[in-house]
Amino acid sequence: MAENFPNLVKEIDIQVQEAQRVPNKMNPKRPTPRHIIIKMQKVQDKERILKAARERQLVTYKGVPIRLSADFSKETLQARREWQEIFRVMKSKNLQPRLVYPAKLSFRIDGHIKSFPDKKKLKEFITTKLFYMK
Repeated sequence: MAENFPNLVKEIDIQVQEAQRVPNKMNPKRPTPRHIIIKMQKVQDKERILKAARERQLVTYKGVPIRLSADFSKETLQARREWQEIFRVMKSKNLQPRLVYPAKLSFRIDGHIKSFPDKKKLKEFITTKLFYMK
């Protein structure tokens, strides 16, 4: 913290409640960075750190660039999981799908970006708009 946010460290007494390293579930043999989950005692501390990280843009740990991101609630994670199968199909068809916060599916079609908050809206788009586009 002192390396990246010296003023913030002086202003607040940051207290970490819990910290753990998450194993690489994708491929344990692949030398990719692992996630480190840090649970703060105060939500306000987390918000101030994330805001400072966004303003600074480049955050480092021992001189190596790292990325800080907020955690998602269980509901948000479940909503994002529900898009996974559709996401894979769209990716295989080269539609460049993206999951936009919190859990909207977005993709590019005919030079335009379309976003859908749920499967119902996507189904309506596919049955009406795509039918007329052909």
